[in-house]
Amino acid sequence: MAPYEPEQDTNEADELSAGRRKAARYVVPLAVAGVAAATIGLVPALATSGDPDLPDITAQELIEKIAASDTEQLSGTVKISTDLGLPSFGSGMTGGFAPGAGGAGGAGEDGDAGGKGSADPSAKLMELATGTHTLRVAADGPDKQKLSVLDDAAEYSLIHNGDDVWAYDSASNEAYHSKDAGKHGKQHDREGAKDLGEEVPSTPKEFAEQALKAADKSSTSVKVDGSAQVAGRDAYRLVLKPKESGSTVGQITIAVDAKTGTPLKFTLSPAGGGSAVVDAGFTKVDFGKPAASTFDFKPPKGTKVTEEGDATGHRGKDGGDFKGMEPGDGLNGLNVIGDGWTSIAELKTPGGRGLPTSGSGSDSGDVPPEAEKFLNSLGDQVKGDFGSGTVFKTRLINALVTDDGKVYVGAVTKDALVKAANAAH
Repeated sequence: MAPYEPEQDTNEADELSAGRRKAARYVVPLAVAGVAAATIGLVPALATSGDPDLPDITAQELIEKIAASDTEQLSGTVKISTDLGLPSFGSGMTGGFAPGAGGAGGAGEDGDAGGKGSADPSAKLMELATGTHTLRVAADGPDKQKLSVLDDAAEYSLIHNGDDVWAYDSASNEAYHSKDAGKHGKQHDREGAKDLGEEVPSTPKEFAEQALKAADKSSTSVKVDGSAQVAGRDAYRLVLKPKESGSTVGQITIAVDAKTGTPLKFTLSPAGGGSAVVDAGFTKVDFGKPAASTFDFKPPKGTKVTEEGDATGHRGKDGGDFKGMEPGDGLNGLNVIGDGWTSIAELKTPGGRGLPTSGSGSDSGDVPPEAEKFLNSLGDQVKGDFGSGTVFKTRLINALVTDDGKVYVGAVTKDALVKAANAAH
């Protein structure tokens, strides 16, 4: 990790209803894609219980301390609150709208998104993109990790133990299993777990790594802003702010454990002010070795199990059904424009079409006129060298959908999106 030079001074009826459902198929995936494409900004104000008196440290020294942290054993409770200004997506945070999960009308058999089952981790963990969630985490080296998302009467767990990766949803009694010992070995599992963490960060450390990776000293103001106490631990406060205009990120605050260098809390505040967009922090943490049994898992009797890559649909000895696992379609033609705080993801809509229209004359269009009017009301109409399009906004992520089927999305202002679309024209 490159060192930082700290600064001194230093986010009608049936037809209309049907139209709204169809509109959601376009709008919601874009919003979720925006979250995935701009994880650089997820942080609210730190809740502290005192300001400990700690030795002075420079921003460069603190960043090096984070980079050098060798914490491999810990357990604790993490609370994540995310407020992008979006509605809750159905029963889950994304309600099947996660990229590659099928979306509306794309569910597989038994109502599973794309046939993957409700335990599929790539879709399930995207639920962390909205609302407030409590997680239990544990780690014992590179081969043993566990993350559990707690609900009022259910629990979703992701367990990595050696060559096995299990995901279990107690609400549906479904499990997902991946085992790569034979062909790819442990390194494949480690890389897979790492990739998942990078795509869907869930701990303060993962959030912090994303933020530091996205910033550089030429575009970022970095300073140490006093101390804090988080989960009973003394910590330094590291504050990152964009220097350049165009970003919707106001600042990121990372509470770093003074003893271990482990990020304990991550807060992203939007440039527009108000509450934090994301607040992820430990409420309890223990750096001791977790019990080995923490990482043991056996599917309960009657569990429906999905084996990665098994398309035979056979039944396991525990009575669970094994169904095929199809990879998600992903993002179409993804290209990243710029870097750092003002980076913008450019991609194409499915089929290369713009937003649905009502049409006229012999052209019946995609949706009723009322639905088109509703869809247009959700965003701002813009024009430029690229043509015309609609900008959909959240508190952090904004997306421009052009009439010729291109999408520009990022943690940037509307003007920045229009400028990028013009430059790419």
